[in-house]
Amino acid sequence: MTALGFLYPGHSGEDDYPRMEQLLGSDIRLAVVHTDIGEDAHRVDALLEMGAEDRLAAGVEELRLSGAEAVVWACTSGSFVHGWNGAHDQVRALARRAGLPASSTSFAFAHAVREIGARRVAVGATYPEDVAALFATFLKDAGTEVVAVRGAGIVTAAEVGTWGEAEVLALAREADRPDADVVLLPDTALHTASHLPLLESTLGKPVLTANQVTVWEALRLTDRRVNAPELGSLFTKEPLVQV
Repeated sequence: MTALGFLYPGHSGEDDYPRMEQLLGSDIRLAVVHTDIGEDAHRVDALLEMGAEDRLAAGVEELRLSGAEAVVWACTSGSFVHGWNGAHDQVRALARRAGLPASSTSFAFAHAVREIGARRVAVGATYPEDVAALFATFLKDAGTEVVAVRGAGIVTAAEVGTWGEAEVLALAREADRPDADVVLLPDTALHTASHLPLLESTLGKPVLTANQVTVWEALRLTDRRVNAPELGSLFTKEPLVQV
């Protein structure tokens, strides 16, 4: 049994996690602990507060008691908003507090892009344009070429959580560019776990989404590789461990 821990802000798209747990197989358990979101706003000051060390620390003990072998801060905007160096500081503080390997969704995207061998990415963000631009800067600091950024201008995670398949697919299509190797959808409030096969077949290329890469990152921290094709190209790369 591999137990993975996630600190998830508030309540929006967290039901992606039981869906992914089901697809990953019976020996992987995803434990989700909810952190205090504070003000629900895709605004820099609110996002900095949402990812503050004390807010993350509040959920660590529950994850430790769950038997988690690694912990991931399951929030993209609440990590990249701190910048490349600040996001590293955030993860280091989380690892010290938890006594476990730690990461965040922003680093999960950087690692996943490298994993699938992509060089150029297009971003379809639910966020306002200024926040979406900060994610593009984070990716560039990670050595990734960003060819396009589409910001949908949604202010709250609560609204993002109401989006269904049609809205998710429309965002991905609007973001895509012919010269992009992969399309990134960077909001853990966005439900995507059930839409990955459709997204990839429609665009004809890999699609990386926030909750998907977050779980993959936790598996990476525990040296697990899982074949789960319904979770997209990221989960079908060789070498594979069949569950």
